[in-house]
Amino acid sequence: MTDWKDVRAAVEGAFVERSRLQDPAAQAAVRAAMDGLDGGLLRVAEKVDGEWKVNAWLMQAVNLYFAITGMSVSEYGPFQTRDKIPLKQGLEAAGVRLVPGGVVRYGSFLEPGVVVLPGFVNVGARVGTGSMVDTWATVGSCAQVGRNVHIAGGVGIGGVLEPPGARPNIVEDGAFLGSRCILVEGVLVEEEAVLGANVVITASTPIIDVTGPTEVVYKGRVPARSVVIPGTRPKAYPAGTYQIPCALIVGRRSASTDKKVSLNQALRDFEVQG
Repeated sequence: MTDWKDVRAAVEGAFVERSRLQDPAAQAAVRAAMDGLDGGLLRVAEKVDGEWKVNAWLMQAVNLYFAITGMSVSEYGPFQTRDKIPLKQGLEAAGVRLVPGGVVRYGSFLEPGVVVLPGFVNVGARVGTGSMVDTWATVGSCAQVGRNVHIAGGVGIGGVLEPPGARPNIVEDGAFLGSRCILVEGVLVEEEAVLGANVVITASTPIIDVTGPTEVVYKGRVPARSVVIPGTRPKAYPAGTYQIPCALIVGRRSASTDKKVSLNQALRDFEVQG
C-alpha cells in the first residue's frame, strides 16, 4: 500500500526546492502521485463536510511531472502525437466509452459509464459515472465533474493548475451545461443546475438571481438547481455606459421531480436553449 503522506511530503519538498527533482526518490513520488490521480485513488479536489477542499500538493505533482518527463512520440492508426503526457490506457477495463476523435490524457480519471465523444479531458481532471463529454467539449486540467452531468457540444471548462491550491472548476452531480458554455477561474456549478447555451462565467461574472422582487448577486458559484441564461447589465465608464456580460438565474429546477423530467421541463418552462 502506498504511503501517501510520504509521497505528499516528497512532492511538496521538490516543488519548493526544484533541485530535489534530481533525486530518483523525488521523481518516483511525483510519478506515484500521477498514478494515483490516473487510477482514481487521489483527486485534486474533494467535498468534505459540504465544502470543497483542494489538495494543492496534487496540483504541484502535475506541474512537476512536466519537468521530469520528456517528449515522446506515440502512434495509433494513421495518427501520431508528440507530447510529455501520454494518452490514458485501460479504457475497456474502466468501463469508459471513448468515441474516435476524443482525447483523454494520462493523469485524469473517468468513472465507469462515462462517455467521451470527440472532446478532450485533460490531466488531473475527474469525471463521474453517467456523465457525457459531448463533441468539441473540453474538461480542463484538474476540473472536477460529478455524476450524471451533461456537458454539451463546444463547452469549455477551463483548466486550473496555478497557483497550486486555487480551486479548479467544479461541476456537481446532475448539472447540465448547454452548448458553448464557458467556465473559468475556479467556478463552482452546484448540483442539478442548468446553464443554457452560451453562458460564460468567470470568477468575477455577476450571477444575478432575478426571480424575486430584488436581485441577488452571486460570484464564482451557481446555486443548486438554478436555471441560468446569458445576459448583460449596464456599467458606466468615463467614455459612456456599456453593457457587460452577466448570467441570469431565471428559475429553479424542482428537487422533487425526476431529474430527467425536471431538466426537460426546465428547458421548456424557461425557454433555455441547450
